[in-house]
Amino acid sequence: MGKHATNAIGGAVIAGASWLAMASSAFAADPPPPQDAAAALRAQVAQLIRLVQSLAERDRREIETLTTEVRALQARLDQAEAARTAGQTAALLAAPNPPGHFTGEGARETPASASPETAEPRVVQNETHRFAFESADGRYSIGLTGVVQFDAGAYVGFHPASPFAGPQALSNGVNARRARIGIAGTAMGDFGYAFIYDGGNSSDQTPRGIETAQIIYTGLRGAAFEIGYSNTYFTLDQATSSSDLLFLERATPSNIATNLNAGDFRANAGARFFGDRYWLGGYVTGPASGDSHTQTGERFGAFQRIAVQAVNGPDYSLHLGVGVDELLRAPNSGVGTPDTLTLGDQPELRIDPTALATTGPIGTAANPVTRGYVLDVETAAAWRNLFWQGEYYRYRVDRAGLANADFAGGYGEISWTLTGEHHLYNPQAGAYFRIRPRRPFSLADGGWGAFEVAGRFSYVDLGADFPSGAALSKDPAAIDGGRQRIYSLGLNWYPNDLVRLMLDYSHIDYDKANGTATSGDPLGAAVGATADSVALRVQVAY
Repeated sequence: MGKHATNAIGGAVIAGASWLAMASSAFAADPPPPQDAAAALRAQVAQLIRLVQSLAERDRREIETLTTEVRALQARLDQAEAARTAGQTAALLAAPNPPGHFTGEGARETPASASPETAEPRVVQNETHRFAFESADGRYSIGLTGVVQFDAGAYVGFHPASPFAGPQALSNGVNARRARIGIAGTAMGDFGYAFIYDGGNSSDQTPRGIETAQIIYTGLRGAAFEIGYSNTYFTLDQATSSSDLLFLERATPSNIATNLNAGDFRANAGARFFGDRYWLGGYVTGPASGDSHTQTGERFGAFQRIAVQAVNGPDYSLHLGVGVDELLRAPNSGVGTPDTLTLGDQPELRIDPTALATTGPIGTAANPVTRGYVLDVETAAAWRNLFWQGEYYRYRVDRAGLANADFAGGYGEISWTLTGEHHLYNPQAGAYFRIRPRRPFSLADGGWGAFEVAGRFSYVDLGADFPSGAALSKDPAAIDGGRQRIYSLGLNWYPNDLVRLMLDYSHIDYDKANGTATSGDPLGAAVGATADSVALRVQVAY
């Protein structure tokens, strides 16, 4: 029995004994006159009423104190349960719609009236409406996840600098950018798993196949130990789910950085440690899902990243981080072929597979690629409905017998939510979620969802040891990948938590000097291009 309840009972016993003693004394004495007896009885009744009221007041205070203690213990229990569930579902971060805390439609614990043998599995659901089937003890679960992103885009203007060299046009069209379906859940409480297949990229050269096939151990609070194929957490842009990006695609310099050795569909093994104020992780990486294993040399590397929430409040935050990705062994295409590497990316739209900014193959039989790295510095900040994110990258590729090839790039993007919502921090990835509308679209209720406008500038320079006007053949260390600048504007509409429509406009400015004289273009002539693109995406992420 609790201390407060014992004190209340003891007080009541003592008060009752005192009243009985007073009553016994009154009856043992000589009977008083009738008037005095009545007065004495009224006084005793009044005293007893005051005593009862005092005991009732004290019991009320005792009950309030006990109620406060019970609520505090329940809050601590809820926090512990939320932390446990967040750890168990950490594997789902590779999925397109990262989950929150799962809450059951019934009580999580086995009801008192049911024994563990008679308890039944149940359906649980998180705040983003993802559901899963869970065992009665909560140690086993399996749930569905998926995303569909359908894009339509056009290059409304493409102007090549030369009619003889370089791309002369880019194609318009549609693309099922991502079409992912998968399962994810927990096993024996401390283990998680996820399998996601991507059948998208109908008009793109990006490989499709197994996006995630991962096993994760979450028995240590605030940590996850992972192995398998999955998305990786190198760079802030890549750690952000593809369903949470401000624009249709990640910035070109970010894609170049992760394509070196990280990115999506990547074999990896490692660990991450996270909390509300920090993220720390290190992984070894291998080939991507779909890479050839037939008499080829597979790439091998590692990356490390650390990020902190330097300032964090209910409606503001400041994020800072650094990361490094090391290419320890470059790939080759078969026996007797050199280790080579290509840095490049499409102009932030996956309708035409042409990469404007590209180094071409780096590495020859005489000067194969030996190693490389990418250094990343990341920043982000949120203040109410204003959001900023930006990164700077330094790329290096080492070749046997030649000087190092150094490149650089970066991007900065900013958004303003017109309807007042703000981006929340995702501690398990060290990145940010997309916004969630306060008033989902509904003609019956008058809600219109959330609207967001965004702007971005990205820049990458893929030239190394190349003086304009010189011939590439004169210097085997020279790389003429050109420079690309893209200015983008976006409008995003979030009808509800699961659906999003995105409209992007981009102006692309790509310049490159001709390093090989042709009949139409003399050595050093411009062979770049300018272009404008408009694209629309309809997304459902579950």
